[in-house]
Amino acid sequence: MTSIAVGIFCKRSKTHDRFRMHVLLVEDEKKTVSFLHKGLTEKGVTLDVAEDGPGGLSLACKNRYDLIILDVMLPGYDGWTVLEKLRADGRNTPVLFLTARDAVDDRVKGLELGADDYLVKPFAFSELLARIHAVTRRQNQTKPSIISAGDLRVDYTHHEVTREQSIIDLTPKEFELLSLFVQRKGEALSRRTIAREVWDIDFDTGTNVVDVAIRRLRAKVDDPFGRKLIHTIRGVGYVFQEF
Repeated sequence: MTSIAVGIFCKRSKTHDRFRMHVLLVEDEKKTVSFLHKGLTEKGVTLDVAEDGPGGLSLACKNRYDLIILDVMLPGYDGWTVLEKLRADGRNTPVLFLTARDAVDDRVKGLELGADDYLVKPFAFSELLARIHAVTRRQNQTKPSIISAGDLRVDYTHHEVTREQSIIDLTPKEFELLSLFVQRKGEALSRRTIAREVWDIDFDTGTNVVDVAIRRLRAKVDDPFGRKLIHTIRGVGYVFQEF
């Protein structure tokens, strides 16, 4: 395992704002590591690097990161396993898969496991940078209000969800999914609408990625409580409603 920590941040200029970000790259291809290290550190990113799955998992559990860039094919644990273990441990750090595996099933699997984005190699650095900014912007976006639905409270300023005054720990994608439901309370949402709004998928994947994500969200938001908020509408999709 190699750890690279670069604490050089670009000052804000008149034309560009730079973000102070701490990113973990889990990648065993040395050329890719060198390329990303040069490009990201020039953009003001502090970068840690692990060259295998166990090393990446260890760093992800020890440190607080704004984003994890994760390859799929890794020594030790593959990327799928690393992400599964992180989410099972309650680690909600945004994850962007960066991999040569370009099959639709692989992309969907990554999203089902809780990834926030998926970029296929080879890639343009400008696209990677845009995706990094998009993922972290969604994660850190501040909204002006708190929305309540019964005993559920969604605090957009602090990115916090509570129900019956108990804090509910959600991944960034689960928070985004719940936000969609809360903001469109009472509206029947089709699986395709949910996939488009939350995952930017505007096609029929032939998989149950939406159902899997909603099942996980229900396990946190509904199952421990008496009143259910997320309801299935057969043949249509889902609705968030207090009945």
